[in-house]
Amino acid sequence: MNGSDEPLKFRDFPEDDKPREKLLKYGADKLSESELLAILIRTGTKNKSVLDLARGLILEHKNLTILSQVRTSQKLTEHKGIGADKAATLLAAFEIARRLKPDERYEDPNIRVTSPEYIVNKFSSELRNEMVEKFYVIALNAANSIISSKMISSGHLDASVVHPREVFKFAVENSAKSIILLHNHPSGNTEPSKADIAITDRLVKAGQIFSIKVLDHIIIAGNSYTSFAAKGLITDVHDYLTKI
Repeated sequence: MNGSDEPLKFRDFPEDDKPREKLLKYGADKLSESELLAILIRTGTKNKSVLDLARGLILEHKNLTILSQVRTSQKLTEHKGIGADKAATLLAAFEIARRLKPDERYEDPNIRVTSPEYIVNKFSSELRNEMVEKFYVIALNAANSIISSKMISSGHLDASVVHPREVFKFAVENSAKSIILLHNHPSGNTEPSKADIAITDRLVKAGQIFSIKVLDHIIIAGNSYTSFAAKGLITDVHDYLTKI
């Protein structure tokens, strides 16, 4: 292969534009989705840089979340510049990501929840592009530190789907002193629905029986969110709100 046929690689980029070097210097969280994908793809084509190839792959599937749902190499190799080796690398990365997102996960008990924004920042990348509603319960200790979180239901939410028994079984098992409710609106509208309000009221009342306070119910929609506590839809949460 002569020089004109050599695929564009990371070494062809200016130092500041090399995703791999940028990751090593600044950390993976400083890279864009296309830069992270470019590191996995490794090389571009004769006429397209690896970054352009990564951007095109994401755009072809609308976003990275949808792209990550691809499960066959044939679907990926339809994209010019993605051969069997690159497809295998991407499929392996997507599968690892799926396995690292169980319904229940445990947290660092030394990190305190100081605002609704903390919860939003923690979960937004996971929920903002979801096609269906997902309902989470976040268990906290007396210091407002997260003990654990769990997805309780997935799909259209109503009172029959989100049952107090499941919510407080999880809270009690984790010795929670309080909980925060969280779900997404795929529609992009952050306004609470009648069902959202009904579910919240039901869980607040159930929490009083278990002596486990519902501090907030947060709705994530795209890049926006609504906090029930901040809007006054959940009351008697003075300790939580003073930490905001």
